[in-house]
Amino acid sequence: MLEIKNLTVGYGAITALHGVSLRVEKGRIVTLIGANGAGKSTTLRAISGLVKPQGGEIWYDGQNIAGRPAHEMVKRGLSHVPEGRMIFSNLTVHENLMMGAYLQRDAAVIRHEMDLVFSAFPRLAERMAQVAGTLSGGEQQMLAIGRALMSRPRFLMLDEPSLGIAPLLVKSIFQKIVEINRQLGLTILLVEQNANLALEISHYGYVLETGRILLADDAAALRRDPKVRSAYLGG
Repeated sequence: MLEIKNLTVGYGAITALHGVSLRVEKGRIVTLIGANGAGKSTTLRAISGLVKPQGGEIWYDGQNIAGRPAHEMVKRGLSHVPEGRMIFSNLTVHENLMMGAYLQRDAAVIRHEMDLVFSAFPRLAERMAQVAGTLSGGEQQMLAIGRALMSRPRFLMLDEPSLGIAPLLVKSIFQKIVEINRQLGLTILLVEQNANLALEISHYGYVLETGRILLADDAAALRRDPKVRSAYLGG
């Protein structure tokens, strides 16, 4: 569903990605792991049109989308849940979800998507009228994912969904990611510092180091790899 070929991205004089290539098969969960500054978030931002590549190709659903604007990616069924969640903190939960459906004009479809979000995250239904900025970190992450789901995506990118969330809630969020993948058939590209948990729920993984792909393999194989265990899984 997605194939990146020799992607190069820079910020001014600094090159963040050096010829990155990767593939995401339809219906699978693929994870990108690596240290801070490795280029994981930049990869997602290039795919979703938030930064313009200096070189390379991004093939999504049979078309090269490199350099296309972000709003066009949403129309194509690609949603990005950014690092730090970026919810609209002064709006209610309901208003945040409606922002995710801004391209949709059919009220019945919006209701259907809202029901799907509430079935995945019942806590959001209980807090419909609550101002989003007053939610806990875990609830805000649920809202950020729910907002992305409101656009009826076929491809979902999640950037650090465990960041700033209490450990007890992290497992719950990751279980929901697996359910979304299985029940909705969504293809998911996941960036995550908690490498052990990310590889546990993923089908395939890539290790990114200083803007280059260092390793790529089935997630289970990466969890057994001595280099990965030493660098990212605590031995």
